[in-house]
Amino acid sequence: MTRLPLQRTRFDALQRRGGDLLLGGFRGSWRRRSAGVLALLLGFYGGQNITALWLERMGQRPLVVVVLLVILELLVRVRTRLVADRVPLAWVVLDNLRIGLVYALVLEAFKLGS
Repeated sequence: MTRLPLQRTRFDALQRRGGDLLLGGFRGSWRRRSAGVLALLLGFYGGQNITALWLERMGQRPLVVVVLLVILELLVRVRTRLVADRVPLAWVVLDNLRIGLVYALVLEAFKLGS
């Protein structure tokens, strides 16, 4: 049984864009995917260590988190101004480092709340 081709409707285009957003990180070469996953894990590892190290030196964890979030926000602002449609591997690695770092900071905030 053959499947009929989908018509090009607005809903079909919306589904395709949503799928590209969700699964776009899993497409490409093995080098691109593995660099992205490694950057994500290294960002998490770095986020855990940076907050622990600065807490030991400065003693003020909320100040450390605010400084890191401001730096990350600036990184996002610069990226949106410089990068066009095709995202180079360096920006993918930086984005995944940022995501891992933010996840580590959020996890640290939950640990502080308990």
